[in-house]
Amino acid sequence: MSKVLIDEIVNGLYILRVNDEDIKYFEALWSIPEGITYNSYLLKTSTGYILFDTWKHHYSKLFLESLSSIVDPKEIKYIVVHHMEPDHSGSIKEVLEANRYKAIVIGHPLTKMMLKSFYGIEPRFRIVRDGEVLDIGDKKLMFIHTPWLHWPETIMTYLEDYGVLLSCDAFGGYSIPSTIFDDNREVVKSYMSYVKKYIANIIGYYRNHILRNIEKIKKLGLNIKIIAPAHGLVFRNNPGRIIDYYLRIGKAEPLDNKVVVIYGSMYGFVEKAIEYAIEVLRKNGIKPVVFKFTDKEQTSISDIVSEVIDSKAIIFGAGTYEAGVFPTIRYVAEVIKHKVGGGKQVLIISSYGWGGVAGKKLQDILAPEFNIVDVIEFRGMPSKDYLERVKKALDRLIG
Repeated sequence: MSKVLIDEIVNGLYILRVNDEDIKYFEALWSIPEGITYNSYLLKTSTGYILFDTWKHHYSKLFLESLSSIVDPKEIKYIVVHHMEPDHSGSIKEVLEANRYKAIVIGHPLTKMMLKSFYGIEPRFRIVRDGEVLDIGDKKLMFIHTPWLHWPETIMTYLEDYGVLLSCDAFGGYSIPSTIFDDNREVVKSYMSYVKKYIANIIGYYRNHILRNIEKIKKLGLNIKIIAPAHGLVFRNNPGRIIDYYLRIGKAEPLDNKVVVIYGSMYGFVEKAIEYAIEVLRKNGIKPVVFKFTDKEQTSISDIVSEVIDSKAIIFGAGTYEAGVFPTIRYVAEVIKHKVGGGKQVLIISSYGWGGVAGKKLQDILAPEFNIVDVIEFRGMPSKDYLERVKKALDRLIG
């Protein structure tokens, strides 16, 4: 059985967290052997309970059992839906059935329609506008629309009495941290790389909205003491750290001298040129991050996207394959262009047998968003002259 963690964050506010160790591909796309958590929250007020989000439908029975250990579901007066993606809304139908549909569902104007189309339900519904404040019992809740983090109907809730921001997908991350809170430095340190991967994979296409929505939240002048997302750690020790980290990744700020090398090599021809490029980089004090697709190794595209987002430059290696680009590298390039965007220096290295087209086609995929330093194509194995061209191109790439 999946592990469930329940804790009281502050007086009357509970987290219900399940560790999803069964998942292999988030959104059926992104490889996450590290797993993920789903965090739901429950707030006790003087007039009843408010539930914020649920868990993925796979865990609906377990969610009801966990919820019932704190409160009879029939006592829930409101259910706030921050985001309709089914990893957060997947158990809402079962909760409403146990609640006998007494609760009023609160959400973005789009949410009501999505509840019907996703789950065939039409509960009592209360639309909340951007910046609207509701007094529920003895608690004050502000609702903040945060579109495209990462769906258009995404909202957050600020619990004014506690200084808690329930942020849904924003400020979350992959993995299953060994703690609920950010109190342990080592836990936080290891967690942050999974946060970057999560941002790049899930929110990368909308990363400009990270900047816009954080600026919007800052302008509200909220006294944020705790950030409680729908995945990963709750930040109560240093909530500013996760905000600043999201800002940095949202800006795709490159780390000094970070170069990502991505290549596919069927029979070693491309690999020889890439290995030479790696050697040159290392002699120049750069430790490249290398991802390869060969007959012995296939690397995670999820990790590639994560590492590219804060790189200074990228080297692509791909052979011509059936009058096109080696398929995996073509796909990776398209994903990077879509999720990360341009502005980075790129060197393309390509090998061919009878006709060289991969380099040009890869350039067409990446340009003009990326700055193509050079396209180096050779027949078969690279000669010394071509390796010298690689060296000169690297001088421009990292210069």
